[in-house]
Amino acid sequence: MHRTILHVDMDAFFAAIEQLDNPRYRGKPVIVGADPKGGTGRGVVATASYEARKYGVHSALPISQAYRRCPHGVYVRGRMQRYSEVSGQLMDVLREFTPIIQKISVDEAFLDVTKSLGLFGGIDALAKSVKDQIKNELHLTASVGVAPNKFLAKIASDLQKPDGLVMVQPGMEKVFLKDLAISKLWGVGKKTEAALSDIGIATIGQIAELSEQELGKKFGKWGHALWKLSNGIDNRPVEPWGPQKSISQERTFYEDTDDQELIEKTLLKLAESLTAMMRKGQLKGRTIALKVRFEDFSTFTRSKTFDDFIDSTQIIKGVAISLYRNFNKENKKVRLLGVGVSQLNTGEGEQLGLFEQESLTNIKLTKLLDSLSSKFGENVVKRASLLDDPK
Repeated sequence: MHRTILHVDMDAFFAAIEQLDNPRYRGKPVIVGADPKGGTGRGVVATASYEARKYGVHSALPISQAYRRCPHGVYVRGRMQRYSEVSGQLMDVLREFTPIIQKISVDEAFLDVTKSLGLFGGIDALAKSVKDQIKNELHLTASVGVAPNKFLAKIASDLQKPDGLVMVQPGMEKVFLKDLAISKLWGVGKKTEAALSDIGIATIGQIAELSEQELGKKFGKWGHALWKLSNGIDNRPVEPWGPQKSISQERTFYEDTDDQELIEKTLLKLAESLTAMMRKGQLKGRTIALKVRFEDFSTFTRSKTFDDFIDSTQIIKGVAISLYRNFNKENKKVRLLGVGVSQLNTGEGEQLGLFEQESLTNIKLTKLLDSLSSKFGENVVKRASLLDDPK
């Protein structure tokens, strides 16, 4: 039996929610992201509405460039809590069609509807019902790709945005891919695209004409994967979304800086914000990571892994600062800092490890700070010592 896989991808999700919640934004170019500060702002675009995309504004574009291209746009800061709320509603809608759902991000998911087709009158009716249900319940539009596997469904959902519906019939995989640009293939970046262009390859169909051995010889293991994808072969199952694997917080400075005190205070604030989120979600982790982006946009990460699961502000802050101090910065100024924790565990039913055994006073203090920040804002109270080493 052929599988039937749907890829559901919401259209300009963050911007669409802003237009939904604020009727005065509808029909206008809405850009969600950092404050443009009249063209001198830092950070990037998270999402742009389709009205804004007409001006060349897109996700990951520096916000200063977005402002130069669309100075009359509506610029708003992201509201992740609201987006997560709507994402939850979206997943509830999708579960009405199948229990086999793999959530890829806040606004997209794969569905294996192979065994659901008979319940909804076939694939045409089911795919249309998914789109209609999303529109009726969320008042938002989604683009849907339907195919025998995840790779093809993902490509299909992107071809007729917004509000698109593209189907790839079993047996038509290679015909569907034949004239598409090689950049549509998963994992084909600028270097691989350039290497393929050097041997006269511009379309996926041209890759499919090569032998697997030839591609393997030129690109190694990746060459074998290229051959499979270019021939429409992808046997990966739709796997229900597992537990959260990592959590992080980042800060982009308004001006590149080498101010050590400012940098270490920022790492403390990131650690405090991060650990407050972790405690709220009952999350603990074993690996603490520091992310540093310098003025030349070079980006590096450093990490440290513990035997115990932790959510301690003092420990995470201390490790982040230690990793930064020991990092070879080559006299470059810092543009962005990030602190993250991975190898997460909910912490339920765990034995207390060494780092869990904080004093009762410190635990009470941490909970009090979380409570005050939640009620009155994160700047209402600060720890007296910014740079204490973890105990």
